[in-house]
Amino acid sequence: MYLLPQEIEVWYIIPAVRKELAKLLTRKYEMSYEKAGGILGISKAAVSQYLSNKRANKIKLTPEVKKEVAKSAKVISENPKLALTEMQRILKF
Repeated sequence: MYLLPQEIEVWYIIPAVRKELAKLLTRKYEMSYEKAGGILGISKAAVSQYLSNKRANKIKLTPEVKKEVAKSAKVISENPKLALTEMQRILKF
């Protein structure tokens, strides 16, 4: 059995990016789990699971992708309404 590219994106890549964004938003930009989750479209419990390594452990992001995620975290911390746009930018990268 094989996975379609879209399935790989949904099951592995998006959660890995969300995990990195949640980590940056809560630690670097000192947002609550609830606020970070609201911005990312996930629950505060999901944020907690990302930060405690219970989710999104199947793949590791490259340093280049982490750099792009960090740029997006900064943009999102300044304007949370841009979260979807930034997520799409990262996925295109």
